[in-house]
Order: sequence, then structure tokens, then C-alpha cells
Amino acid sequence: MKEETRRLYLKAGDQVFHSRFPEWGAGVVMEERNSGVPGGMSYVRVAFSDGRTRVFDNNFANSCCCYYAGIRRYS
Repeated sequence: MKEETRRLYLKAGDQVFHSRFPEWGAGVVMEERNSGVPGGMSYVRVAFSDGRTRVFDNNFANSCCCYYAGIRRYS
């Protein structure tokens, strides 16, 4: 069986913002989860300063990755 390679973008503690929704404010990655099942999900839970927590895909190999949706790390 071929081993799956995941290319992860964010990790817990990263500070981020959403380039398409600046009104959400700054965010902090609170949790990172990766499925042990081949083809399973990798996601992050981000708490934004607007008081909402949002969940995003965290795998660069997936076209739905949070990077492609507009999530950017503060440098």
C-alpha cells in the first residue's frame, strides 16, 4: 500500500488572517487534527478576534486547503 504524503500549512499557535474577510480580524490556530486513515482529513480550528471559531482544511495537496481559501500567516 502506498503511503499518503500530506503537506500541512498551519500548526497550533500560528497567527493568521483571512485575506478575503478582514472583518474577522486576527486569528490563532487553536487545534490541528490529522486523520490516521489514508485519504482522511487534515484540518485546523482557528479562533478569530470577532469571537467566532472556524475550521479549515490544512492540506496543501487538497484544492480546498485554507491557503487557497485566503488564510495567510502573519510573518
